[in-house]
Amino acid sequence: MSLVKKEYESLKSCVAGLGSILEDIELTGDVLLERLRTGKTVYACGNGGSATDSMHLCEELIGYYRGKRRPFPAISLNADCSAITCIGNDDGFDSIFSRQIEALGGAGDILVGFSTSGNSENIAHAFEAACKNGVTTILVSGNAGGKIKAISDFSIVVPNSNTARIQEMHTFILHAWLEVIENQDW
Repeated sequence: MSLVKKEYESLKSCVAGLGSILEDIELTGDVLLERLRTGKTVYACGNGGSATDSMHLCEELIGYYRGKRRPFPAISLNADCSAITCIGNDDGFDSIFSRQIEALGGAGDILVGFSTSGNSENIAHAFEAACKNGVTTILVSGNAGGKIKAISDFSIVVPNSNTARIQEMHTFILHAWLEVIENQDW
């Protein structure tokens, strides 16, 4: 079997496994919808490929996914390179997201953390800061959810350990949320 065919078969298997988390996706989509209706802000963060998931979610909320609608307040904590480098230089890499949440996050806002392992220290610290500020947390992960799952208000854990498959499913999850949000009367 070719490498491409093996990757395709792996992807099909991973998609088939999503049935066990569809309710979690729907529930968290409804939570995002409710908070956006009340004017709350969505913050998102991640490392590496998960940083791009963070930015993808936020740009779609500010812009739009399928149909024109009003913009929603959303900030990717990955996007401000001067804040990241300042905080990283002064406090260390583990504080790059938590410091921003301490400054920006308010009660009722949402922080979405994308982490394929669920063990990213900087995201764990951001979730701890979010808890102190009354910010609701949603972990989007894989494997078993890692240590961040235990400190999350909500978690969606892709039942797979392959990083590529997990990230591909994260894109499906954020697109599913956008469908929930955009299929409303605004």
